[in-house]
Amino acid sequence: MTDTFEIFLVATPGLEAPLAAEARELGWTPAIQPGGVTVSGPWRDVMRANLMLRGATRVLARVGSFRAMHLAQLDKRARKFPWADWLRPEVPVRVEASSKASRVYHAGAITQRIERALVEELGATIAKPEATDPSVTVKVRIEDDLCTISLDTTGESLHKRGHKQAVAKAPMRETMAAMFLREMGFDGSQPVLDPMCGSGTFVIEAAGMAAGMAPGRSRSFAFELLANFDAAAWQALRAGVTPHAPTARFTGSDRDAGAVRMSLANAERAGVADWTGFAQGAIADLQRPEGPAGIVIINPPYGARVGNKGPLFGLHANMGEVLRSRLAGWRVGIVTSEAGLAKATGLPFLPPGPIVAHGGLKVRLWQTGILGG
Repeated sequence: MTDTFEIFLVATPGLEAPLAAEARELGWTPAIQPGGVTVSGPWRDVMRANLMLRGATRVLARVGSFRAMHLAQLDKRARKFPWADWLRPEVPVRVEASSKASRVYHAGAITQRIERALVEELGATIAKPEATDPSVTVKVRIEDDLCTISLDTTGESLHKRGHKQAVAKAPMRETMAAMFLREMGFDGSQPVLDPMCGSGTFVIEAAGMAAGMAPGRSRSFAFELLANFDAAAWQALRAGVTPHAPTARFTGSDRDAGAVRMSLANAERAGVADWTGFAQGAIADLQRPEGPAGIVIINPPYGARVGNKGPLFGLHANMGEVLRSRLAGWRVGIVTSEAGLAKATGLPFLPPGPIVAHGGLKVRLWQTGILGG
């Protein structure tokens, strides 16, 4: 449990930099790679990363590697690999394989050899493709003839916090929402407002961040199924997180009454209902919240998924007018796949953020400085 090894934090493509910043704040020394961030640490850090990181989508423990120039060598070395150090024979295993610039190049053949080693050397059961029972995924990557074995310690993607049951159309994933908030400089002290809140993701994430709540507090993880799982250490880690009541207020509104009901229920399950508020209303009815200025962040419809683009230009123009006239002193962030829609708001945007993969779309965060009076 105390040996240090490499841990790969998988990021939403385009959000590697804010994930690295988050990891740095939590005490790691991150190195950005395509698709994620590498840190090093013992198994306690694997558990802590799953529990505490808001921007990672999963946590991979790189538990070993060996050279494999051909399939016979892969077969022989896979059989000698110390699988029993991490895997329990009674827990079903999935194998996912990939290869790049290597003499062993066929993913199906790699998967077959690793599965055979697991069955014959460990006595493992290979999970059926359609199975829904809890299982552990072994990821095998061969690059430049080096075979790296990683364990997916997360299970279901980390954006599934465990307390959000009701979801609106085209939802923003929690991991993305947290990183967009971070990109806007949110540190927990500023009020956050989302006037098109959907199921409340931005507002609920902001409240949880401000309160210092562990994002993984309401769910289980794949590492709990591993042979080296230390239940006492895990309980101590969870007990060591002490949330506090934030001083700022986090509010959302939506023209859809059903979305507001969803947001209220999700906030209640997340334990942030005391610090959040949701109300029904169109953006044209938006009123300036009482108290200090803060951050407005919106994931408006952008035509690729919800609605058609035509009427959206008028919607964005009206939205921009409302925000400019009523929220002087605030900063605005809009997530959209359409630069034209962002520009239709007439808001004084800074250069947009990097392209981010979002459910088959390519979106960017457009943010302003402080709006003038």
